[in-house]
Amino acid sequence: MVRHSERSVRAPRLTRVAAALAVVSALTLSGCSSSVSGSTASTQPGELQGTLTIFAAASLTESFTELAAIFGSDHPDVTIAPISFDGSTTLATQIREGAPADIFAAADGATMRSVSDLLDGEAIPFASNSLQIAVQPGNPLNISELADLSAPGVQLVLCAPQVPCGATAQTLLDREKIVVTPASEELNVKAVLTKVQLGEADAGLVYVTDIAAAEAVEGINIPEADEAKSTYPLGILESSANPIVAEAFRDFVVSDRGQSVLSRYGFGRS
Repeated sequence: MVRHSERSVRAPRLTRVAAALAVVSALTLSGCSSSVSGSTASTQPGELQGTLTIFAAASLTESFTELAAIFGSDHPDVTIAPISFDGSTTLATQIREGAPADIFAAADGATMRSVSDLLDGEAIPFASNSLQIAVQPGNPLNISELADLSAPGVQLVLCAPQVPCGATAQTLLDREKIVVTPASEELNVKAVLTKVQLGEADAGLVYVTDIAAAEAVEGINIPEADEAKSTYPLGILESSANPIVAEAFRDFVVSDRGQSVLSRYGFGRS
């Protein structure tokens, strides 16, 4: 059943019940294995059981919702808890404070490194993303390039600097020597997009994937965006109650099948 909503690295656990290896896909990019101590997953070949808890960056809302649905359909004895989607830094803070999770998918490497000591092995990159300018339908201010965001009267909304989309936006603006004064700074990319959709802002810098999945907004390409592309890493928490299922989900995400889903939502390969 699937219901939707929204750590220096320690050495991985070395113990593994041999039969559990048959559960995990051959594509094991991290080269690490985990202990099944405390796991609620089945150790029988081909069987996965228990609950999987996923924390994922807000920009992954649509794609991870579908990925979880497919994974749940493939493994009907796995219950996927409502996914926690939010700004990556918010999720990292919650993890450091003890929030239970099996999987953490962040929108940048810096945020993942902030919890690297809490991971079972290394996080692996699984997708990339870049920025677009979000404007209201019809682009009433005729915004056509990054420099237009600094024009007088343009109400610009950005992600806060500590949030991956905000750090990426600032990197891009700095490289192009563009100085802006945002009307507000939001804690996740969906909040920026909502401001534009509701007419509370003329423009916002958000990910390509968010505009592709949204209504009542248009996207303006930024030729320089690839200079500040974001790479998304995925890690398994050392405290995971279900490491076997977590590994299986990770391997599904990086598989050709999982990557095709991400591609449909506008994500690039990592």
